Amino acid sequence: MKILQINAVANSGSTGRIAEEIGNVLLAHGHESYIAYGRGNATSASKLIKIGSQMDVYLHGAYTLLTDKHGFASKKATENFIKEVEKIKPDLIALHNLHGYYIHLPTLFAYINMHKIPVVWTLFDCWAFTGHCTYFDDINCKKWESHCEKCPKHKRYPSSWVDNSFDNFEAKQDLFTSVKKMELITHSQWLGDLVKKSFLKNYTVHVTPSAINLDLFKPLQSKLRDCYELGDKKVVLGCASTWSNRKGYMDFVELSKKLSNDYQIVMIGLNTKELNALPDNIIGLERTESVQELAQWYSLAHIFVNPTSQDNFPTTNLEALACGTPVITYNTGGSPEAIDKETGLVVEKGSISGILKAIEELEKRDYEQLSEACRARAELLFDKKIRYLDYLNIFQEMLNKKHVKN
Repeated sequence: MKILQINAVANSGSTGRIAEEIGNVLLAHGHESYIAYGRGNATSASKLIKIGSQMDVYLHGAYTLLTDKHGFASKKATENFIKEVEKIKPDLIALHNLHGYYIHLPTLFAYINMHKIPVVWTLFDCWAFTGHCTYFDDINCKKWESHCEKCPKHKRYPSSWVDNSFDNFEAKQDLFTSVKKMELITHSQWLGDLVKKSFLKNYTVHVTPSAINLDLFKPLQSKLRDCYELGDKKVVLGCASTWSNRKGYMDFVELSKKLSNDYQIVMIGLNTKELNALPDNIIGLERTESVQELAQWYSLAHIFVNPTSQDNFPTTNLEALACGTPVITYNTGGSPEAIDKETGLVVEKGSISGILKAIEELEKRDYEQLSEACRARAELLFDKKIRYLDYLNIFQEMLNKKHVKN
């Protein structure tokens, strides 16, 4: 097979690493793997194709800000990209995040339809079936089920000064439902169920969890406790690629006011402004690209807390479990699906008291058994060596269907 993946980034962030792992599986089984991306620079085992330049990304961002037509700029960059695709002639195109200020949707889907290329699209959020937003559960919006308009979140990512959600909804519906041979993948049942209520409902949806490298994320010993003078305090860890109130930044600040001195909150992934705003009783760290350092923090942590208010299936939950650390998460999106009653607890969104009670509940358990159960769940459900074969099987089944129909 000759597979082309398209994503906003390559080999960076959760979506970029997922595309990279899929590419590695393809290569390991003797297939050709290409990854096209629009932002940043990257290295990869797959053959990379850069879509446009950083200036194209800036211009797409400005166009979105002025018109709220995200995904309808970068036309020239996409036309040049399609010339490269024509040289490759992929058997199947695997889409990931198409939002991200880098691609012209009409040009891409016109090419797909002209050549009748099978498509497998992994949805990481809700953007594909809304008129603007990536998530709507934080405001309990139901407009997307019928027709988006007067979007209350148009100033949120992909942010715009104006509201074009009505026209966006129709344009995306026309484009995305025009593909004859397409199947969808979601990493959570929560998102899979939402897709079945959207204008994408007639497409097959495969629900398969994302996965991580269990050889890297595993219980580790480290000197971090001594380096940060933690003493015998129990670490309550929070980790995000970027922090915001959506990810629970202020929830950790509030939690720090009520948590006993037996615990130490550590937050990883903060920028300079966020670090400077942290109270003294929280240890804040910038984002690290070192998987080993991250795994050491997960292993050191007594509890991983994920107070996210919008999410699909956070990889951080899986990484914590793999390192033997129980998870407390808000009842948000597919986040609770990562754990069961033996490996963590779910509390209501925004409930700091709920987090405190969950910590108390976990303290009553045998921690060694709890930690072993976390690792066992990760090995059973989230091993990349198993999960990414799901993609390979879906790709092969799609191409077999194409062969039968032709």
